[in-house]
Formats: sequence, structure tokens, C-alpha cells
Amino acid sequence: MKSKDIKKDSIKAWILASRPKTLSGAAVPVMIGLALAYKDSTFYEGDPFSWVAAVLCILFAWVMQIDANFINDFFDYAKGTDDTSTRLGPRRACAQGWVSVDKMKHAVAITTCIACLIGLPLIMYGGMEMVLIGILCVVFCFLYTTHLSYVGMGDLLVIVFFGIIPVCVPYYIQLHTCSSFIFLMSLACGMVVDTLLIVNNFRDRDTDKTVGKTTLVVKIGEKASLQLYLALGWGACVMGLAYFTHGYFLASLMPVVYLVLHHYTYLRIKRINRGKALNQCLGETARNILIYGMMVTIGILLS
Repeated sequence: MKSKDIKKDSIKAWILASRPKTLSGAAVPVMIGLALAYKDSTFYEGDPFSWVAAVLCILFAWVMQIDANFINDFFDYAKGTDDTSTRLGPRRACAQGWVSVDKMKHAVAITTCIACLIGLPLIMYGGMEMVLIGILCVVFCFLYTTHLSYVGMGDLLVIVFFGIIPVCVPYYIQLHTCSSFIFLMSLACGMVVDTLLIVNNFRDRDTDKTVGKTTLVVKIGEKASLQLYLALGWGACVMGLAYFTHGYFLASLMPVVYLVLHHYTYLRIKRINRGKALNQCLGETARNILIYGMMVTIGILLS
């Protein structure tokens, strides 16, 4: 699709700006947390699982992801790091002129407010501590793009906000408890999702170094980054063996499908090494994450 084919501030432009392909990844950890809560709710009297709360959790994750995409688009353009002549990754709305900067600024404010409105009813299910969780999500959504991604903190934030929080919090909202097992599985999920950031930053390592963006990939180098990408997927699946000890046999076995695909993508990244061709590996990694989430979720529900 050529930029000239997209009318400025059109519906098509906003759909592209929202990056719909990222929404599946945002839903994966929430799906896992809710699946665990649903199965464990059978051990409680009165069927405490709330489908309304489950839908709100997924909607909050989706809107926060769109908000993060808008924030990333706006601030990267404002900082001048979205140079279309040097950019290797997918095109961005502001840099391409699909969306005006002022309207993107308004969109950030609107999506942030919508996310907060969706999250407010969760107080009825999870208590006032949900306010703190919501504030943390919004604050770090901004801090990631404006500061933390430039100092190598991006991967830690991914593990926290795409692993620990979206797995543990939906579980807590449903059952008002959490365990070391749930926490361990949230870490595994965060590690899988972090592979997407690793391959993204691996592709951009040369340009990031030039503009002074010190990602983890820039810090540890090419060889260690490739090893980390592979280790995150394998490590998550090894940690996932804990599903077996808690009665979720299929959830420990089915992610083998993900592991095969993950290893194949690793080999492609290693072979391609540089350039826009790595965007294929970015797409494959996103697909792998979705498959991991589906395999674990289905495995939990069928165990």
C-alpha cells in the first residue's frame, strides 16, 4: 500500500495508526490469566468467575495497546527518530503524513481516557488496588516511549506489562488471590512477548546506536541478542512445565508447537541478520506469540 493511496486523517489512516496486528499480542497474557482463573474458579463456591470482568480486562488491554501505539507514533515523530529515509520497520502514521500531528495528540488523550473509563468498573471486582494498577499502566505507557526505551529498560517493561500484570491482575480480579505458580506463568508469558521487542530492536540496532537509543540489543551486542531471543522462548516453555505439576498437562505439552516455530524464526533472523527483510521475522514472531497464547489457553481449558 502506497502512502499516496491513503487519505490524510481518513478511517483507513486511523486503522493503520492503531496497528491492529498488535492487538492479538496484547490479548495473549490476558487470555492466559483468565483461563487459569476460570479453571481455578471451580474450586470456589458460587462460581465467582465474572464474564463481564473478563471482557473488561480484554477491552482494557486492547485500548491500552492502541494508546501505546499512538503515543509511540506521536513522540517518535516529535523526537525526529521516525525518519522515513532511514526507517527499517513498518511505516508510521505521523511520519508518513497519514495522520496530522495535532490530531494524533488528541487521539492519545482520547484513548487514554477511554482506557481509564473501561478500567474503572474493574474496581468493583478487584478493589481500589485497581486504581494503582491503572495509573501504573498509563504512566509507564508514556515513559516507555519518551524515556525508558532509550536506556535499555524496554525489555523489563515488556515482561512486567505484557506478562506479570496482564496475567496476574485478571486472575486476581476474578478470584481475589494470586500464587507463586501464577506469577511464574506470567513471567513465562512476558518472556515470550519480549521476543518481539528483541527482534524489533535487533533490526534497528545500527540506527538506534546512531541516534543514541541504548536498547538492550545495543548494549549486549548482536551475538548475545540472538542467543537471548532463542533462550527466551525455550526458557518460557521450560518454565511452562510447571503447568503439568498443577494439573494442566496439555498446557505444558501444546506449546511445543510454538517452540518449533520459534526456533525456525531464530534461524531465519540469524541468516538474514540485517535490513528490512527482518520485518518478515517480526511478523513471524508476532504469529508465534499468538500461537503460544492459544496453545497455553486451550491447554489450560482442556486439561
